Amino acid sequence: MGKKIKKEVEPPPKDVFDPLTIESKKAATVVLMLNSPEEEILAKACEAIYKFALKGEENKATLLELGAVEPLTKLLTHEDKIVRRNATMIFGILASNSDVKKLLRELEVMNSVIAQLAPEEEVIIHEFASLCLANMSIEYSGKVQIFEHGGLEPLIRLLSSPDPDVKKNSIECIYNLVQDFQCRTSLHELNPIPPMLELLKSEYPIIQQLALKTLGVITCDKESRTMLKDNQGLDQLSKILETKELNDLHVEALAVIANCLEDMDSMVLLQQTGGLKKLLSFAENSTIPDIQKNAAKAIAKAAYDPENRKVFHEQEVEKCLVTLLGSDNDGTKIAASQAISAMSENSSSKDFFNTQGIPQIVQLLKSDNEEVREAAALALANLTTNSTANANAAAEADAIDPLINILSSKRDGAIANAATVLTNMAIQEPLRTVIQSHEVMNALLSPLHSTNTVVQSTAALTVAATACDVEARNQLRMCGGLEPLVELLNSKNDEVRRHASWAVMVCASDELTAVELCRLGALDILEEINLSVSRKNKFSEAAYNKLLNNNLSLKYSQTGYLSSSNIISDGFYDYGRINPGTKLLPLKELCLQELNDQRAILLVNSKSDISPPPSMEDKSSDVGYGRSISSSSSLRRASKEKSTLRFSAGFGSPTEEKSEPTSGRNTVLSRGTTKEKGSRKGKGKKEEEKVKEEEEVMAMPKMTESSPDKEWYPPLDPEFCVYVFEVTKSILPIVNIKDQIEALAKYVADKMGGRIPKEKLSDFSWELHISELKFQLKSNVVPIGYIKKGIFYHRALLFKALADKIGVGCCLVRGEYSRAWNEVKLLNEGRKGVTGSLPPPEEFIVDLMFHPGALLKLRSKEADLYRFL
Repeated sequence: MGKKIKKEVEPPPKDVFDPLTIESKKAATVVLMLNSPEEEILAKACEAIYKFALKGEENKATLLELGAVEPLTKLLTHEDKIVRRNATMIFGILASNSDVKKLLRELEVMNSVIAQLAPEEEVIIHEFASLCLANMSIEYSGKVQIFEHGGLEPLIRLLSSPDPDVKKNSIECIYNLVQDFQCRTSLHELNPIPPMLELLKSEYPIIQQLALKTLGVITCDKESRTMLKDNQGLDQLSKILETKELNDLHVEALAVIANCLEDMDSMVLLQQTGGLKKLLSFAENSTIPDIQKNAAKAIAKAAYDPENRKVFHEQEVEKCLVTLLGSDNDGTKIAASQAISAMSENSSSKDFFNTQGIPQIVQLLKSDNEEVREAAALALANLTTNSTANANAAAEADAIDPLINILSSKRDGAIANAATVLTNMAIQEPLRTVIQSHEVMNALLSPLHSTNTVVQSTAALTVAATACDVEARNQLRMCGGLEPLVELLNSKNDEVRRHASWAVMVCASDELTAVELCRLGALDILEEINLSVSRKNKFSEAAYNKLLNNNLSLKYSQTGYLSSSNIISDGFYDYGRINPGTKLLPLKELCLQELNDQRAILLVNSKSDISPPPSMEDKSSDVGYGRSISSSSSLRRASKEKSTLRFSAGFGSPTEEKSEPTSGRNTVLSRGTTKEKGSRKGKGKKEEEKVKEEEEVMAMPKMTESSPDKEWYPPLDPEFCVYVFEVTKSILPIVNIKDQIEALAKYVADKMGGRIPKEKLSDFSWELHISELKFQLKSNVVPIGYIKKGIFYHRALLFKALADKIGVGCCLVRGEYSRAWNEVKLLNEGRKGVTGSLPPPEEFIVDLMFHPGALLKLRSKEADLYRFL
């Protein structure tokens, strides 16, 4: 046998690396391994990183700091399935970290993650890819990326996956996505309702809840509600409610039903199947607050439809809602109040709550919870709108005090609702009186200063409803409520501006408040508003006219017209015509101005400390002028009663002002009262009259001489006081209104220079006379009684001023070229109407110049005025 020769082992090739087993305890080392070209190393490194990330948030942050995210994103598209699976698993875990999510969005890996949802991929890849998307969809920018990369369709497909984790992650991601309107509208095309309804049969409550929550969102859209109804979804929801073991799903199921009840078809279907009755019974008898709350919300949503309200009323929903008001849960009380608010649009329901609901709602107004008070006030606002019975019921339940307290609430909605209730109640005078006694004007001060337009609007409306008497307006003025009210006139909101104008119109009913409103600039603001086509409204025009009616001097200057109801009072002055937007200076400033060559300002003032001469007192009067005027007031009233049928309905009532002059009247002025009577022929006679006029003017007080320490008063006009006394004594007792007008016209003409023939009008030197008066008075303001030579506009003003004193209704109209005239209305007693009733009054112009006392009938105003002037 030959000798065995030992076989030599061949050495390994020099260019091959010997296998090496590495154990690393550092995450940084494993992260470096993610760049390896070997599938086995990549798979093991990913597995190790996955286990590391599972241990907590700190490890996820560590991996981010070590730069693991970027190389891992490349592995999502690796050719090796195990590497790709492990990388997807890591992202499913890491994506819960907000910083990782931000980086993933920047790296734009959404397309790679969505690709892992492909049907051919393993279930475990589906699970972690959907988990990653669910985490990414929490934030809005993540939703946008998922939607833009077409993630909705594969997610809906995965709802039918056999794996519960995949279903859970997919429905959770869809729930997050449909919060966005754009995603929700695109969902309809993908038919998502059937697979979602299938999820309701899952044995996992979390999947059922997520499915119901998602349905609750998407059924806000009509298309989804129709799809749910067509797929028998209402039946499934009803069965869930009937199953006590599924009570953890009842709240979400009710939310879906609440949406479906907005459609009449769904409402009818529920009513036909008995589901609606079961729903109401379920809500009324449940002991779970959230269930009661959602049931009430469902009713409130559906009740905004008129047809649904009828169905609810037939099912006696009101009883259920009254029961829910007594819940211990604030959320249920709020929802029930909101449902009552919606149901109150139905008149039958509104009547039901009159006795069984309003007392409970009033109690909720006293709750410590601001939201409860707001909802209760809303219910009461709707219940009392156009319902005096409910307004009375609220008052009987002592609602006024808590409502006024709510006006100081921090919630704008609560304030607006409470103000609305008070407005509804204040329509009735007895309730308005009670509201005023609770110092409502002080309480409205804060809402008027609000920056919320709804609060501003309702507060202004409440002012309009409650400031209907002098005492209430005084309260508003004294507490400083007029200033914010005037500010609201500048609002850019149409409703606020309209309601503020309404309130100003109401407040301008008495002179003191109207003067204060004008001082605060209300008149200027309203004038500006009314010049704008888009901003003006009926109330702004009415408020402007109301303020003008309490500032007749401005009204006459701006409009050139005073009606029979515009009674001239002491302090009235005729400045002349001014253009809209021009500010009329106060009388005091005009009196203190330097003398100028402009038109004289005419003043009407019957207040004086001067008594009438003995010759003017009748034999039965021995107590002075004050009592004479007082007694004449009764004569005036008697005379007015006798001539009532001769007045038109629009005539103004006489003023009851009393002038009380005392002894010491200037004798020169007394002589002036008869100076103009008789003929004036002969040059010597005219010179004598001129001397007398100069003496009278010299005897007049100088109006610019006033002490700055003393309170300012308008210039005295003792001559006008005499006029008032004389017409009250001699013309007021005349029974026939036509005779009164003729007598007064002759009296006025006599005091202003007598009859002036039309051909001699140019020779009537009234301008010189007025200029002399201004010079002697050293003032541009001339009291009307001082004028002895007056033209059209002097006489017309004097006629109107005296007519108002004795209750003779007349208008004052300004014309062109120093013209003005008075218009009166008289009944033609010689003819009767078709039915035998009194005919309408006819209009006449009173001639004060050419034929004093003559009445020119107005047929064609232009032609008659031409003939008259």
